[in-house]
This record gives sequence, C-alpha cells and structure tokens, in this order.
Amino acid sequence: MTITPVELRHVKLRRSLLGYGRRATDRLLADVVASYEDVWRERADLQDEVERLQEDVGRFCDLERLLRDTLMSAERSADELRAQAHREHEVLVQEARVKAREIVTEAETQRERLRAEVRRLERARTEMRVGYRMFLQAALERLEDDVEGQEAPGQAA
Repeated sequence: MTITPVELRHVKLRRSLLGYGRRATDRLLADVVASYEDVWRERADLQDEVERLQEDVGRFCDLERLLRDTLMSAERSADELRAQAHREHEVLVQEARVKAREIVTEAETQRERLRAEVRRLERARTEMRVGYRMFLQAALERLEDDVEGQEAPGQAA
C-alpha cells in the first residue's frame, strides 16, 4: 500500500512513557515527509518524462516506418525506371537496326541504279563512237571521191 506525503503528515504516533521522545519523533517524521515529498515529486516528474519519451518514441517509430516506406517506394521507382529505360533502349536499338537496314537497302538499290545508268551511258558512248566513226568514214570517202573526181578532169586536160 502506497502512502502519500499528505497521509504521512496526518499520522499521529502514540505516546508512551518509555517510547520515543515527541520532538525527536516529530522531527524525524517531518524529515521523512520532506524526503518522501521530494521522492514523490521526482517520481511524478519522471513519470511525465517517461510519457513524453514514449510519445517521442512513437513519433520516431512512425517516422522510421514512413522513411522505410519512402525508401522502398524510391527503390521500386528506381527499379521501374531502370526497367523502362532498358525497354526503351531495346526499342531504340531495334529501330536503329531497322533504319540501318533500310538505309543499306536503299543504298544498294541506288548503287544498282547507278551501275545500270553507267552501263547505259557506256553503251550510248560506244554507239556514239561507232556512229561518229561511220559518219567520219563516210565523209572521208566522199572527200576522197570528190578529190578523185576533181583530179580526173584535170588529168584529162
């Protein structure tokens, strides 16, 4: 059973002939009450401090849980971003490969067109040379015939 300081103040000790002296007992009782009051106040202060610290611990536990949840959420987001970046990378690489194939195919097609054009131009040049040669030979033959025709009347004169 707990006795409060107020209860101790109201305690009356019995008096007897051979018992303790009244002044000494009263002084002792006053010292006990004062000491007990100090302890009682300190206990109350400590109880208040314990309650405040328990509230702090509760807030810190909530804060820790919030931080842990935030960290886990950030890690999940980072993992999702890495996965998305990897997927986008793969898509870009595939698109680049397709574009490269298209460019190579177009370049090969253009190369074949140019080769065909070169062959056509070479044939045209050859045909033109043959035509010029034939024209020049025909012109030369006419000139020779004209020259021979002019010499013949002059020889007869």
